[in-house]
Order: sequence, then structure tokens, then C-alpha cells
Amino acid sequence: MRGHAFMVAGYVPGASLIHRTPLALKAALLFAVAVLCLASPLISVMVGALTTTATVVLVVAAHCVAGLSWQRMWRAVRMMLIFLVLIAAYQWWQHGALTAWQVIAAIVATVLASNVLTATTPVDELLDGLAALVRPLQRFGADPERFSLTVALMLRSIPFVIGAFADVRDAARARGLERNLLARSLPVVIATVGYARATGEALAARGLGDPEPKDAEPKNLEHDGGSLP
Repeated sequence: MRGHAFMVAGYVPGASLIHRTPLALKAALLFAVAVLCLASPLISVMVGALTTTATVVLVVAAHCVAGLSWQRMWRAVRMMLIFLVLIAAYQWWQHGALTAWQVIAAIVATVLASNVLTATTPVDELLDGLAALVRPLQRFGADPERFSLTVALMLRSIPFVIGAFADVRDAARARGLERNLLARSLPVVIATVGYARATGEALAARGLGDPEPKDAEPKNLEHDGGSLP
């Protein structure tokens, strides 16, 4: 299935300045972009529009510095194009064109900034960063390694399901069954269940995700009422 071809990370190898930037700094800059886009409109609509516009320009420049293609940037925006159009129409109707632009620019800037982070950071490094972020919660019972493993499985499973839908849709269209709900859904369910079982068997074979065994308590051997030396 073409779904297997989708099981690739978003990381784009490179040696740019952004690729060499530590993950913590890139995450802090992403957080700053989100806060800036959300907080600047509180001053005024004009300040918010100017700030978000400047942020979009900077994020696009970051894409260029990282050596990322325009096609990748467009794909990130295209996936939510209908959503953006609906939001822009509503904001224009309720608050005017300037507010509509500010809201759309804020969303685009945040999404593109996230795209830069994932494209310039290896998946293993991202997962290690997530585990480090969760590590302070260990005292409350959180398991950082299991959390990062869950995220890794999610990152692999979602593209597989999307690819499976695309494969089944194309196959149904080729057979003239594009209107048949069963023909378009049942193969996806079967493929997804098969993928989940294969993943589970692979994890079990490697002992991944299993709870850490508790240290065995020392046995108190007794002999005739007394402990052995």
C-alpha cells in the first residue's frame, strides 16, 4: 500500500544554521512566535496585523535559510486552506479585513514555524526532547520513555492511515466504486488493524513499552527457625 510510503519523517537533512541550532532554542523561538501572534492584537488591531505580518516574513525567511522547498511550505498551508478561508470570511464579516488578515497571518506563522522545527530536527532528537520535557513529572507517575514511544507510534501511524485512505480511494475509483462506502472503508480498517497488530508484535518482540520489572525482594531463608549465614 502507498500508506507505507507515507511512513517517513518530516526531517530534511541539511547543514544550515537552523539545522545546527539546539532543539531547546528552536522550541523557545516557536513558543515566542505563538505568544507574539496571540498577544500583539491585545494592544491594537493595527499592531497585531503589523506584528503577525512581520512574523510571517521572518518565518518564510527561516524556511529559505534552512534550505526548505517552497513546495513543502505550500503543502503545510494547503492542508488547512479551506479552514483558513472560512475563518477569514467570518472574521472579515464580524470585525473587518484587518482583523481577518491578522488572524490568518497568526495561524500561518505558527504553522510554518512548527514546520521549520520539525523539518530541521531529527525525529529521535524531537522524541528525546519530549522525554526530557516530561521527565520532571516522573514524581507524579509519568513515564517519559513510554510517552516518547507513544508519540513516535502516533507519528508513524497517522501517515500510514492517510496513505491507506488514498490507496483505497484510488482503487475504488478505478473499479467504479467511489460511491460505495463499504468498498472505501473496509479495506482501510483491515489495513489499519493489520498494521496495528504488526506494530504490537514488533514492540513485544523487542520488549519495548513493557513496565520496568520491580527489583526482587531479598528472600529471608530460614533453617530450623534461624536464618542461614
